[in-house]
Amino acid sequence: MPILTGDDLIEAGWQSGPEIGKALKVASEYEARGITDRKYLLKLIAKQVPKSNPKISLRSADDHAPLTEAIEATCDADAKNIGAVRRHMEELLRTPVIERGSIMPDACPAGSALGTIPVGGAIAVKNAIIPNAHSADICCSMYATFFRSGKDVSELMDDLEGSTRFGWGGRHEKPLETPKPNRDEVIVPHDIVDEEVWGNPFLSGLQNHARIHIADQGDGNHFAFLGRVEFNKEQLTALAQSGQAELANALRASSVENDSVTTLALVTHHGSRGLGAQVFKRGQKAAEKHTHKVAKGVPKPAMWIDYDTDAGHDYWEALEYVGRWTKANHQSIHARFLERSEATHIADFGNEHNFVWKQGDTFLHGKGATPAWLDDDGHPLLGLIPLNMAAPILMVLGSDNADYLSFCPHGAGRNVSRTATMRPFMNKDGTLDEEAIAREIARTTKDIEARWWHGKPDLSECPIGYKSADQVKAQIAQFNLADIVAEIQPLGSIMAGDPGTPPWKRRKEELTPKQLRQIEHRAERRKTRQRLGDDWREIEKY
Repeated sequence: MPILTGDDLIEAGWQSGPEIGKALKVASEYEARGITDRKYLLKLIAKQVPKSNPKISLRSADDHAPLTEAIEATCDADAKNIGAVRRHMEELLRTPVIERGSIMPDACPAGSALGTIPVGGAIAVKNAIIPNAHSADICCSMYATFFRSGKDVSELMDDLEGSTRFGWGGRHEKPLETPKPNRDEVIVPHDIVDEEVWGNPFLSGLQNHARIHIADQGDGNHFAFLGRVEFNKEQLTALAQSGQAELANALRASSVENDSVTTLALVTHHGSRGLGAQVFKRGQKAAEKHTHKVAKGVPKPAMWIDYDTDAGHDYWEALEYVGRWTKANHQSIHARFLERSEATHIADFGNEHNFVWKQGDTFLHGKGATPAWLDDDGHPLLGLIPLNMAAPILMVLGSDNADYLSFCPHGAGRNVSRTATMRPFMNKDGTLDEEAIAREIARTTKDIEARWWHGKPDLSECPIGYKSADQVKAQIAQFNLADIVAEIQPLGSIMAGDPGTPPWKRRKEELTPKQLRQIEHRAERRKTRQRLGDDWREIEKY
């Protein structure tokens, strides 16, 4: 078997076609002479068959790919925010593999690094995947289950709190020594973890991440939401005529009313947890390696993996698995809730909004953007758009508006950062005014039962942290992004809340002597590995 293949040479920078044939012939001649070192072989081949494909460069600032904006400023804060989003998108759209871009009504910057896609950003990429454009929270998504129950809201919230989990880490092998009331944080078995995917280089060694994070939602803006929704006759007809006959019929069958249906709903919002974060890290590393070979001047957040490479195919398959895992994670939480609450299941559905979708040789990337195109049968996709913890969740049918890459928003977005949201509630000495914060949280969540997994509320995740829900709804209609078919009215919501300082950020004086010794020991091991290089692997065997 030859040491170098055509794919190896293409990855190394030679162009497919006659050039590859010449390079392979030279490679076989050198291999026949006993030269087997890959790096040395590539250098020898390059002397006889120069690479004719020069590295590609970024487009000029005045010649970036087209950008459309489904957003309009209604105040100075909007204008400032949109200006920042536009600058980020225009820089990203200089990337040669990106064909088009668009921003949604919930757009806001997602970082300051050059070429970083903003939240509410969508791009069409030619035959390539940009890991940073789906971000570390791969397949962040929504899932809804409609159900019936005779319990009151507080009882259902207790059942929900016992069915999910928020926070750092993941679930545990055994029950905690001092468990919190009504909470079960033991690992939840699921068949999705046993799929035969772990030979994929982007998934290898990550099976335990998949295992400990089932029925685990994380933190930030992820939530578990209880609501009530009423469908009138016209709404049910609209669902049925739009390819959602199964859902419409299930809702009708659950009610004795002829013209309307009222049900309860559980809606969850989360991504792929530690599994997705690790896949993203590997994908970004592969993108940097690939882009350095084929292009120059590309900022890290805009680097890509060409799909027509081994790495491209492997990464796509890994993304597909992460998508299946995340859906299974939602369904696990919902099944646990239905069992615990003894509720009657009616119907369920969900959608991604942080992902990559393949359409022919175009890869649509959405960073906080809900798919709103037509399915394979020509029917509009059904999606869920949350606005804030105390506002209705929108059920929408996509308008397939190609002007905006056929996406719609994934939420309400922010005009200012979490830190800026907290600033008005700070005392002169830099401490937080806890009384003022408590009043604001009580004011903005007075109509729902708001719970925080860690006990302490997070003001930055309250309605004050987000754009106006009415404004986002209005711009969905203004730019013809989707049709709102129903609204799930809020009853209660669970979010992670403020967990305090993460374990990896604790100050040394807060750690025990044993923890300090462990940190010092790990630091010494890292220094030794760096000093010995490859020899460390041999030492580790003994």
